[in-house]
Amino acid sequence: MQILQVEKLCKVYGTGDTAVKALQDVTFSMEKGEFAAVVGESGSGKSTLLNCIGALDTPTSGRICLDGTDLFGMKENQRTLFRRRNVGFIFQSFHLIQELDVEQNMIFPLLLDYQKPRREKVEELLELLGLQDRRHHLPCQLSGGQQQRAAIGRALMTRPMLVLADEPTGNLDSKSSEDVMELLTKASRRYQQTVLMITHNMQLTAFADRVFQVKDGRLTDMGGMKA
Repeated sequence: MQILQVEKLCKVYGTGDTAVKALQDVTFSMEKGEFAAVVGESGSGKSTLLNCIGALDTPTSGRICLDGTDLFGMKENQRTLFRRRNVGFIFQSFHLIQELDVEQNMIFPLLLDYQKPRREKVEELLELLGLQDRRHHLPCQLSGGQQQRAAIGRALMTRPMLVLADEPTGNLDSKSSEDVMELLTKASRRYQQTVLMITHNMQLTAFADRVFQVKDGRLTDMGGMKA
């Protein structure tokens, strides 16, 4: 079952002679529960691709459909609500709210949407991420790996159809990076969530079902990289 469809996606910054083509005719799709990695050098367009798919940036042309819904065929307020309920984000810099503890950070997206967290779901995620004994710790009391696990929990709390991970291990050491990737893979398998991750670390592609490469704004499907 196709969850994500990207068709002839283009993003141009500037006009005339100074125009920069960040994305050029990008077309691909992803199935429900698929884990894909996007690799490319700095400035290749991979971050722009992720931002457009997450509706954080507006493409110049093309279509992005999530479960049959055209993201840019709806009004901005509708798109914001749709994104909040159906797309989870994991960032390199964690972006946790420093005044909230782990559990509060994880349930924050639900509170934004005026939903009451279900206790069993919170407990399930805390157990999956190994954060039960850190649930009342503030971000400043956590290691980098623990902060990223909390960020993963926040992204998964709403059970989104699509999880977008932007260099999720960029600020972690090699051991923490491996732990975080294993947890993210485990979580996506358990909840059948589609994950699209951008990374400059080719070693992390071993966790992905499929790998895309972006170069000069153009995307190439490199196929499956798992052994």
